[in-house]
Amino acid sequence: MLVACGMQRCHQEALKKNRVMLAKQLVLKELMEHMIEKDIITAEMTEMIQAQSGSFSQNVEFLNLLPKRGPNAFSAFCEALRETKQQHLEAMILKTTSNLSHGIARLEHCYGSNLPFPASESCNSKRPRWIEPMEHSLDNGDGPSIPPVKYCTPEFYHDHQHLAYKLISEPRGLALILSNVHFSSEKDLEYRAGGDVDCTSLEMLFQHLGYQVTVFHDQTAQEMQNALKRFSKLPDHRDVDSCIVALLSHGVEGGVYGSDGKLLQLQEAFQLFDNANCPNLQNKPKMFFIQACRGDETDRGVDQRDGKEWSDSPGCEESDANKEENLKLRLPTCSDMICGYACLKGTAAMRNTKRGSWYIEALTSVFAENSRDTHVADMLVKVNRQIKQREGYAPGTEFHRCKEMSEYCSTLCRDLYLFPGYLPGK
Repeated sequence: MLVACGMQRCHQEALKKNRVMLAKQLVLKELMEHMIEKDIITAEMTEMIQAQSGSFSQNVEFLNLLPKRGPNAFSAFCEALRETKQQHLEAMILKTTSNLSHGIARLEHCYGSNLPFPASESCNSKRPRWIEPMEHSLDNGDGPSIPPVKYCTPEFYHDHQHLAYKLISEPRGLALILSNVHFSSEKDLEYRAGGDVDCTSLEMLFQHLGYQVTVFHDQTAQEMQNALKRFSKLPDHRDVDSCIVALLSHGVEGGVYGSDGKLLQLQEAFQLFDNANCPNLQNKPKMFFIQACRGDETDRGVDQRDGKEWSDSPGCEESDANKEENLKLRLPTCSDMICGYACLKGTAAMRNTKRGSWYIEALTSVFAENSRDTHVADMLVKVNRQIKQREGYAPGTEFHRCKEMSEYCSTLCRDLYLFPGYLPGK
């Protein structure tokens, strides 16, 4: 039904491939009136768009809605661009549409119309270039599937808060997402199809968990470093109980790429939030989520020896390198952090070009369902379990039946429950 009645695939693709430029340059105010007049956008949708803070976020919300508004939405959008003197944006997406139409038709003939290729987050992906047009839209234009966050009960909070970090501030904390999907041509870093799905999913998840979220797109390595430094120095950290940082990009072991192809070293990023450099977050939990490759190797997987159902396996061991620090009366330089990685050292992280990365999809699903009664470390074990069971499906490519394994490391000193929805005295 959605395929038959929705926006044509080449039009969905054209919007997605120009998404960042549209989000940055689109002037919505007058254009929205034209879209209402053409019965593409409703007044209720307009209110939802205008409720977003800032023009970029409003444009993103509009671009999320547009592919769902039927087969006439694309032509109406192009006409509205002309009517509001934004012809340069119309020309950009029409040029992309023309380039895509032939390639998509050819690949649909070869592979069928609903095959979402997995792609690697590695900088040296061996995926054939001719597969590029198959990087099609978010779930046939329906966008990421983001389940609602289930709230914890007052009874659960009172039964568990004595062993947990204090996490009752409003907002719960500040969250920063740095998402890179487009890269300069100097490096062989491909467009991260599906990366925008990850960003939207995490932004909505963190908001539903009670966090105040800031998002930056396509930042150079220096801009990422500057954004992280500014974020770590915010005085508002003093008045909240936690913080979250998510980095979404191509990467290697120990670093993630900026949009300019230069590396941001993860250790330098983590140090900005340690007890020496970020006193406003001392003794408060700090969560990091890294969606990036940590090497070029694709995990081919192995057949389970007994051939039975998935067997239980131990989670990732936590380092005990800092155990001696527990004997000291002073605060260790680094503590109260937990970091989730999409993949193991030396391996590539996988990303579905329609639904986003395997790791972020599992993370949002698990946290939405389980944060009401499960602490973060145990939720990341559940994420590991989901990733372990997933397998690539892309016949004829190196990614067919590929595997991935996520992990986390932790210096948390108490249980980290997010207590979603619970506000004392309300």
